[in-house]
Amino acid sequence: MSTATADAPAPMEKGDKALAVGAWEALFRAQVTIMRELTACFPTGEISFNEYDVLFNLSNQPERRARIKELTHHLLLTQPSISRLVDRLASKQIVEKLPDPADARGIVVSMTPLGVDLFRRTAVRHAEAISRRVGGTLDHDELQQLMDLCTKLRLGTAIAEVPEADVVCP
Repeated sequence: MSTATADAPAPMEKGDKALAVGAWEALFRAQVTIMRELTACFPTGEISFNEYDVLFNLSNQPERRARIKELTHHLLLTQPSISRLVDRLASKQIVEKLPDPADARGIVVSMTPLGVDLFRRTAVRHAEAISRRVGGTLDHDELQQLMDLCTKLRLGTAIAEVPEADVVCP
């Protein structure tokens, strides 16, 4: 009889640790492989894959603008790396850096009309490549299951929130 509730998983059984590590390894390797392929066939030479990621995240913000500090929560880069990307995009007039009216120390990054146009053109072709690679491998039900599982992992309990965890977290 399981002690799990609808919201909580069953306690880990012997051997589940190895299975969890194996699942993580498979997820990580799949992500690395697909990212390498998508980066190799990135549809424009006007911006890099990482610069596109900045634009993608800005496109999901109100008025296509965000503080650099907010971007660090959405990108897998350090704040100094994001600042350098933003500087490169600003030098190409794809984004502009504005003072934050709510905090004189902060910088707001905003997409320019040129940036919006470049993002839209690139996003359409990039989405086609993603669709071919991921959608060409998994069927509709598998894509939905993958999305659901990844969302569950992303929203799941963090290591630091598990009282019995003997892992030291920063």
